[in-house]
Amino acid sequence: MEILPSVPLHLPRHDSQCEKRICIIGAGPGGLAALKVISESAYFKSGKWSVIAYETRENVGGIWLPAPPVVDAYNAPMTPLYDSLTTNLPHPIMAYTSYSFPPETSLFPSAHVVQTYLESYAAYFSLMSLIKFDTTVLDARWESTQWTNGRASHSAWYRKPDFLGDKILVVGGGPSGQDIAAEMCIVSSVVVHSVDAPGAMTNDAVNPIQRGRLIEFKANGQVVFDDGTTEDNIDHCILATGFHMHFPFLEGASMINQNIPPDFPPLPPGELFNSTYHVFPLAKHLFPLQARYPISSIAFMGLVIRVAPFPLMEAQAYAIVRAFSDPSSLNPIAETVDIITRTDKLRHAGASRPLDIAKAWFRFDREDQWNYRDALYQFAQGMGSGTPLIKVTEWEKELYDLKTEVRSGWEDLEKSGDSSEWLRDVGKNGVQDWVGLMYRVADYARSRKNLLERS
Repeated sequence: MEILPSVPLHLPRHDSQCEKRICIIGAGPGGLAALKVISESAYFKSGKWSVIAYETRENVGGIWLPAPPVVDAYNAPMTPLYDSLTTNLPHPIMAYTSYSFPPETSLFPSAHVVQTYLESYAAYFSLMSLIKFDTTVLDARWESTQWTNGRASHSAWYRKPDFLGDKILVVGGGPSGQDIAAEMCIVSSVVVHSVDAPGAMTNDAVNPIQRGRLIEFKANGQVVFDDGTTEDNIDHCILATGFHMHFPFLEGASMINQNIPPDFPPLPPGELFNSTYHVFPLAKHLFPLQARYPISSIAFMGLVIRVAPFPLMEAQAYAIVRAFSDPSSLNPIAETVDIITRTDKLRHAGASRPLDIAKAWFRFDREDQWNYRDALYQFAQGMGSGTPLIKVTEWEKELYDLKTEVRSGWEDLEKSGDSSEWLRDVGKNGVQDWVGLMYRVADYARSRKNLLERS
């Protein structure tokens, strides 16, 4: 999701007297967070700024808004949402800081509950009038791996476990890869799950066969893994391997270089790169450090992964308001130092090539996201902006680390039919109700695990 201020577009509802006209591309979770924060700013309320979001589809929600998979194998569906999807984080951790899920919501809600939550967020903060639906931004400028035998598909097309053959390969150890591998066990005799660290993945459902990283497809249905082992007679492969970044409205205008940036330091002079794995170089993972247009003329939200996304994007939105209102607050030299420091950290972790660095750039470890979120709010505090100084709480950190235990315990409670009783009145007294529930569920999961180990 991208935000562009001062762009030469004919934007409806924009007063020509505004000092800054802001266009938000997309009304998914990031776009809604940006709309909310900008529309509450003193700059918007005084009439100095105007803002509008352009959304391709008919409603808010982004990937949470359902859409059927397209038949065309060369164009991605509007969303990779599959039928059984639930959140992989408890909703009190993933929710916007400014807006909680309703009382008695299941801890790991289904996709339609998240979609309803996003619609409610938009309505509560009066954002709908600031969105122009059914409108695609085609151009903005400043003034793949597949089998040749047709037996592979990307998880973006997956919706439910249909029979694709007796022996299925699922590639990818992320949440969707785990879910799909477990679900395909229902309909296929053998499911092989290729992950980077076999043995580390856990599923309470029927366990697939775990193998290491996939390194080769062969035309006869054989696949080869990084430890030299093979699997024969694979009928179909589902690639749950993530997504590439794509900004067609910038690429057509040559506003972004579609290549992996060269090795550095020094930073590549004057250009912004989209490697499809990362956008580089970005100050604060948001603002482009390049020479063709001002650093604070566009912001790329929500690119970081393995984080609690909604509250992080709200923090990014506050940082964007600070940078747009005071471009001098971005210090290119200090930001360059931060980029080189992160590069050194990734190299020490084993990312030796530019491609390795690109793939790891937005993948945050357990402390990165908390430090980043706190730093964004600290930055947004400058010049008496009125931004609330929100710090990540200890319970967020602790319960994020306990998310696997909480999910395991919650799934047990749902299977036993006890989850409704555990949810009774939770949330009516605020977020601490949810915090207490999550700790109790984690304790319950540990107790069950100990009991099973003793029996």
